[in-house]
Amino acid sequence: MELGDHEQPVVMREENKRRRRRMKPHCTSSSFSSMELISIEFILPTSNKHTKVPEVILLEIAGNCTVEQMKAQIWMRAIEMSQTTDFYHAFTPDQFILQYQKKGQWYEIYDKHQVLQTLDCILYWKVLQKKVGKIYVVQKQKPSEEVQEFQQQLNNLIGYDVTDVSNVHDDELEFTRRRLVTPRMIEVACRDPKLYAMHPWTTSKPLPEYLFKKITNNNIFIIIHRGTTSQKIKVSIDDTPDMILHSFFTKMAKKKSLMDIPEDHSELDFVLRICGRDEYIIGETPIKDFHWIRQCLKNGEEIHLVLDNPPDPNEDEVQKEEWPLVDDCTGVTGYHEQLTIDGKDHERVFTISLWDCNRKFRVKIIGIDIPVLPRNTDLTVFVEANIQHGQQLLSQRRTSSKPFTEEVLWNIWLEFDIKIKDLPKGALLNLQIYCGKAQGPSTKTNLQSHESSNSDSKCKTQLLYYVNLLLIDHRFLLRSGEYVLHMWKIPGKGEEQGSINADKLTSATNPDKENSMAISIVLDKYCHPIALPKHRIASDTQGDRTRAEMPNQLRKQLEEIIATDPLNPLSPEDKELLWHFRYESIKHPKAYPKLLSSVKWGQQEIVAKTYQLLAKKEAWDQSTLDVGLTMQLLDCNFSDENVRAMAVQKLESLEDDDVLHYLLQLVQAVKFEPYHDSALARFLLKRGLRNKRIGHFLFWFLRSEIAQSMHYQQRFAVILEAYLRGCGKAMLHDFMKQVQVIELLHKVTMEIKSVSAEKYDVTSQVIAQLRQKLEKLQGSKLPESFRVPYDPGLRAGALVIEKCKVMASKKKPLWLEFKCADPTALSNETIGIIFKHGDDLRQDMLILQILRIMESIWEAESLDLCLLPYGCISTGNKIGMIEIVKDATTIAKIQQSTVGNTGAFKDEILNQWLKEKCMIEEKFQAAVERFVYSCAGYCVATFVLGIGDRHNDNIMITETGNLFHIDFGHILGNYKSFLGINKERVPFVLTPDFLYVMGTSGKKTSLHFHKFQDVCVKAYLALRHHTNLLIILFSMMLMTGMPQLTSKEDIEYIRDALTVGKSEEDAKKHFLDQIEVEKELYSEYAFDWKNGTPDPFPKETEQLQSYTGNGIFTKMLLSNKMSDFDPTVKAGRDKGLQAHNYIQDHNGEQQRKPLRSGEAEIKPFKGQNPYLLLQTTWVLSPVMYHRGDPGLECSLCKFAKDTELGEAVGTPEGCAAIQWDLDRMKALQYLYMFWRDVEIPQQSVKYPYCRLSSHILAFLRRIKTENFVLVQQLVPVYHCVEVTKAVYSTPYLRTTASFEVFVCSSTDMEEFDFPREDIEPFLISKTVSILFL
Repeated sequence: MELGDHEQPVVMREENKRRRRRMKPHCTSSSFSSMELISIEFILPTSNKHTKVPEVILLEIAGNCTVEQMKAQIWMRAIEMSQTTDFYHAFTPDQFILQYQKKGQWYEIYDKHQVLQTLDCILYWKVLQKKVGKIYVVQKQKPSEEVQEFQQQLNNLIGYDVTDVSNVHDDELEFTRRRLVTPRMIEVACRDPKLYAMHPWTTSKPLPEYLFKKITNNNIFIIIHRGTTSQKIKVSIDDTPDMILHSFFTKMAKKKSLMDIPEDHSELDFVLRICGRDEYIIGETPIKDFHWIRQCLKNGEEIHLVLDNPPDPNEDEVQKEEWPLVDDCTGVTGYHEQLTIDGKDHERVFTISLWDCNRKFRVKIIGIDIPVLPRNTDLTVFVEANIQHGQQLLSQRRTSSKPFTEEVLWNIWLEFDIKIKDLPKGALLNLQIYCGKAQGPSTKTNLQSHESSNSDSKCKTQLLYYVNLLLIDHRFLLRSGEYVLHMWKIPGKGEEQGSINADKLTSATNPDKENSMAISIVLDKYCHPIALPKHRIASDTQGDRTRAEMPNQLRKQLEEIIATDPLNPLSPEDKELLWHFRYESIKHPKAYPKLLSSVKWGQQEIVAKTYQLLAKKEAWDQSTLDVGLTMQLLDCNFSDENVRAMAVQKLESLEDDDVLHYLLQLVQAVKFEPYHDSALARFLLKRGLRNKRIGHFLFWFLRSEIAQSMHYQQRFAVILEAYLRGCGKAMLHDFMKQVQVIELLHKVTMEIKSVSAEKYDVTSQVIAQLRQKLEKLQGSKLPESFRVPYDPGLRAGALVIEKCKVMASKKKPLWLEFKCADPTALSNETIGIIFKHGDDLRQDMLILQILRIMESIWEAESLDLCLLPYGCISTGNKIGMIEIVKDATTIAKIQQSTVGNTGAFKDEILNQWLKEKCMIEEKFQAAVERFVYSCAGYCVATFVLGIGDRHNDNIMITETGNLFHIDFGHILGNYKSFLGINKERVPFVLTPDFLYVMGTSGKKTSLHFHKFQDVCVKAYLALRHHTNLLIILFSMMLMTGMPQLTSKEDIEYIRDALTVGKSEEDAKKHFLDQIEVEKELYSEYAFDWKNGTPDPFPKETEQLQSYTGNGIFTKMLLSNKMSDFDPTVKAGRDKGLQAHNYIQDHNGEQQRKPLRSGEAEIKPFKGQNPYLLLQTTWVLSPVMYHRGDPGLECSLCKFAKDTELGEAVGTPEGCAAIQWDLDRMKALQYLYMFWRDVEIPQQSVKYPYCRLSSHILAFLRRIKTENFVLVQQLVPVYHCVEVTKAVYSTPYLRTTASFEVFVCSSTDMEEFDFPREDIEPFLISKTVSILFL
């Protein structure tokens, strides 16, 4: 019974036996005999004093009684009848559990709120036609020391204590831990111990045609090693490993001693393993379907296998379960007919059907309490309460606004326009705290109605805190009573914002109770538990009639809606059409996501009709699996567990290799489940326990999320614990060693950062310290070997200390090299790992995963694009490992090592480098072909994915010609920008040196280039056929916290890039146009600066020189062609001249003072500094040198003379042939760029080329190491030496050395306590630029 506004205690049955229900019945009749009495024999924990036989009592229990009430009856009868009544007085029922036996297994009746007639044991006894069931009353046991120690090990591996229930308001965590025991045990019992121990990595996809062409007569050669000897044999690609072993032993029958094979051993005693890897070639799968075999064929490598003893399956033994099983009926309620109060003796009612509750739902907001108030005290605050299901808002209410104090009290009921009976399972009560500026007394209006007008809604408000409460709990019971919920804070400026959309869906509360905002609420209390009934699917004959009534015009409209891509929003009319003709829509699997998003989940009758509809999903069940389509039903828009379970059931047919492909998204989709225990969680658990490779990555994906996402720690932790309890001792041991290595390397990284935190470069002393620390680790704590987290087939051994170093980067990653721990490795090559702390590698993981999926799409079209998706894995909070690709170098290093720091980069240099690495012509031609295909693959991939920040330091090439990209910090068109200008305006990287390798330069073309174009088009068109899959995969990652992936607008880049809606022919033309744009763009700026190509714009150069006076002479490109290519250049140039004229007109006075918006003359510039304006609009060359003009003094020479750095640099004699030495240039490495005379702390010297203090050096060291920084003091010069807009369009620069522009935010500068007036010009633009030569 619902209570009124006044608080009353919960009315228990014993206290109020005669109380009548005032609730309106939901239906008029009951077809179930819910009042039947069930006879049960209870075996008590006490024994007869004389016979020592356990005492037994027989009770007849009402079918609609709950387990808790049944236990109370047992206790009362035991006190009456037992010979040891003192025992039952000394203990309470809660200290005992109820167990029963089923098929030889012990099960616990776990859920105390469950109705008796829904228990699995009752249904089981009915099947067996048992008139009297048997239940054992067993005393709870304290866990043993062994059990506690094992739990502690698991907690350490998980990174979270799953036994800690201090931050939960119900028993869902423990409930889920118990519920997952059964599926875990079933999976462990059913798996093949041999296959699990050796986890073969296979695929069922057909062998691509391009690989068939590399095979002669369907045969390949493999080399089998045993000890120090080996044997080369020819096998058919259709042979299985067992057939190969049999053939090999037949051939070696009389030569066993040569291979060190005991005479009494046969092929049954051995298995084939890949040399140097913990990866097996076993089973009944044809050898052509093993990934490693395909990889060797693809790369033209020999196949080396070792004849080895199989691993002992006993090593995968699972720790004995400490808990009895919990059946899958646990937590399940009955049907409405069983729970309804209609027509029943109210004294015998124990649980009430939710569908009997016809009142509107309401919540009482008591108030909020916050430990620390915001700084601004002139604020008001209000609570917004929403009821939502997935992303669907069902109802919304707000409190009035009140002054924001440490404690704000409302003590009011908010009534929603949704009835209790209509609340769906998974519905969230979302509570949000908003603040706004105080508007005066008129703003205090009680917002009880959606329609009520209020001045609060007109003024700007800001969301500060939020928290969610599931209205129907994990046991199908309606929440009731009082709650104090600790809220999550919305991240402020400068804090990470990316994952807020996912975080706002969590039902977890903030564990930081001392420092978090708390909200106190009350939900209506009831005499008995209110349970959401199970839906009974009734017959429905509407379907055929509906189809017959559908006009052709509407049918066509419906088909058009179904055909739209996932990003296309549905209008209310579209949803109405889909729902009205739902029996037609249900016959089209592609319509399911759109149809189900049209359901009004806040109406119980419509939900019931939806379930009736899904009973007719034959078209879905019989359709071929479409992964993208199915995964749509697992995103944040769908909270209904039946819909999500339907999607998971479809995914059951995924083979292991595909599960690995999509595992990243499937783990993220767990966040969108309303409850911890779900079909998806069980699917991941089962597949991880079935295959060690899947289990390995599942472990790291879950552990990484636990470390980074406080909002979902409990959920991921409970799934990971369930996996670890079933993965076996061998896997546990491996995980412990990996975690140990990660923790030790993390500690070393932090120590190294502490000694070089403010330095961007890395000194020899830092590297020496690293090696010293690693040496110490190697001798003590570091495991002898461990599986490499990003590649579980590899085991890393001892560190090769002399090859380890600290990389010259802001985050100070460690470059580590390990020996291979496998003695069967064929070479002495090390395993190279970059250990990184400070960057979230999940975005890189996503892009590399998408590249692998693209590769599989292309393979299905028999295209080998030679992608190289290297290993990369996040292992914690901004901690991870990246694979070092062997025999690969960056394009930048090839430039520098080949032409030095003074020569210009030539088109032929890359081609020349490849020839040096492939001396034999045949190998060189193969390298060129690989280069063409890999270049095509990455051009298409980077174009479609919008991968930005491409330059010669993040494009690499192997010695066999395989081009590949690294570092995917900018994706989906979110390119680096400088002062509002996108640095990249080209579709992808196709520079003259790349074209030269293909035999193309200038207007000259080649067969290789035509091949490149053809492959690009085929690859691009193949991806267009999978547009929806790519969109869905990115959509599933929308809420992970990646800064470049936060909204649907980001994903729309893919739709635009794949020209959705255009014909194949138009799409083909579109991509070929991109290639031409790219080709022409690079040739336009190909100036041979070294050889003194005549200045193409002498007038502009002369003009600029006159502007700069005695300042630095810079070559300037003001291309009319460029103006045509980018109209903003021309507009910018005009503004720049305006700004310059303004400066000239003010007698130089304004040179020393940034102009303000209040000055009339500057109004067109809206407050921007004219120096800044001029800087951003002039297009200047990155090359800073002169051609030996006798009348022009080199500014760099002048700089050296005029500063204390003169001695360190040395003053060059004569400017005509200046040669800068690499080592001596180090003295110019960290100079700061200022806008005007600056008073430097400590030295207090005003100087045109100001001296540098230590705090400025510290700032610059954070920005870049290696190469050189040249800084131009802007007094009296108006123009800062800047990178040209042409360069903004160029992935990497064709200059005398490696050259980059770095942009950092003004907040980075503020950390170093610069005088405000000195950095103010930078704050206008929010950026700082540093020039590197």
